Amino acid sequence: MNKYIYPLVDNPFRKKDLDKAIKVIKTRRITMSTNVNAFEKQFSKKINNKYSTMTNSGSSANLLAFQCLINPYRKKRLKRGDEVLIPALCWSTSLWPIIQSGLKPIFVDVDINNLNININDMERKLTNKTKAIMLVHVLGNCTNMKLLLKLKNKYNLTLIEDTCESLGSKYKNNFLGTFGEFSTFSFYTSHQISSGEGGMISCKSKDDYEIIKSLRSHGWSRDLSIHDKIAKQNKHLDEKFIFYNSGYNLRPTEISAVIASSQFKDLNKFKKEKNLVRDQIVKKFRDNILINNYLKITNATKNCDPFWFGIPMILSKKINRNKFVNLINKQGIETRPIISGNFTKQPAIKKYLKTIKYKLPNADLINENGFFIGIPFNKMSNNLSNKICDIFVKNLKISKL
Repeated sequence: MNKYIYPLVDNPFRKKDLDKAIKVIKTRRITMSTNVNAFEKQFSKKINNKYSTMTNSGSSANLLAFQCLINPYRKKRLKRGDEVLIPALCWSTSLWPIIQSGLKPIFVDVDINNLNININDMERKLTNKTKAIMLVHVLGNCTNMKLLLKLKNKYNLTLIEDTCESLGSKYKNNFLGTFGEFSTFSFYTSHQISSGEGGMISCKSKDDYEIIKSLRSHGWSRDLSIHDKIAKQNKHLDEKFIFYNSGYNLRPTEISAVIASSQFKDLNKFKKEKNLVRDQIVKKFRDNILINNYLKITNATKNCDPFWFGIPMILSKKINRNKFVNLINKQGIETRPIISGNFTKQPAIKKYLKTIKYKLPNADLINENGFFIGIPFNKMSNNLSNKICDIFVKNLKISKL
């Protein structure tokens, strides 16, 4: 089957989003400029984070967070070999910036009930070398942030929130991405809002913000508040091309900024619509005895108000997961692993890290029995939700071990 009756994602772009993009294209000014700046301010105001910097992706935002943490201009910086706790259920570019920055990732198991970092296992793995937590908010859900922040403060740890899958979700009425020193977001096609490609990094410190802006754009000083001072100290150089720091080119385009801004204005509307679709499907599933016997749907953590990215599920060990997902994919329901499963099972780990000696039983279970379906529609017909339920029931029966 070439066309899914229930895909992971629809084309996310509305006419008004594309009209704004076309207007920018017609100006012939596409390189990062005023529209990027305006969206950064809009984003900061909405989520209540003082400093926000747009990037070309959420992955780049993660890289900037860790490169800032080790940067020589940072007063309290991490040193080579310092340990960073990270849940085993993560995306590749949640992990690699840790390694690329000379730091040591320590994998933590997850909570089987909410798929997020397991606080008890996290505390067990704390050492005197632990300096930071790379927290991944999974598919719109979160861990018990109250307990996590208690540990963070007790051990004086830096918190980076990878919120790429969870824009718009809240914990105790505060947006996820407002609890740590750094937070990252993604506007990829399948995420809560989309600009095709694009991301954001937010931080609480002006000093960190200045470092991030320089790192984002080649390491030059031209966008910094101290640029004039640097220029006076380097009169032998063209003031437009003073390279003050190390750097990358991780800048977004004006096109991405206006599309993201257009969608961001409707974040609350998108959240309401998507969560209604999710609730309709979940209700159908929970009303079915067979599905309840063989499949567990992840619930929101207490005090979390999620903007669901998808509908994550864990199959009973009595069901052959690979057979089941292959069957429902062929019958029109698109699936994918929960993030990328237990990342310690990925072949790249063997090339870059020593063998992981400790056990991660919950991440293993999710790796072997977990998957999720998307939430692609603004409205869900009763006929389609019934059909999805029927496909699940039919294939659970024939996928038993």
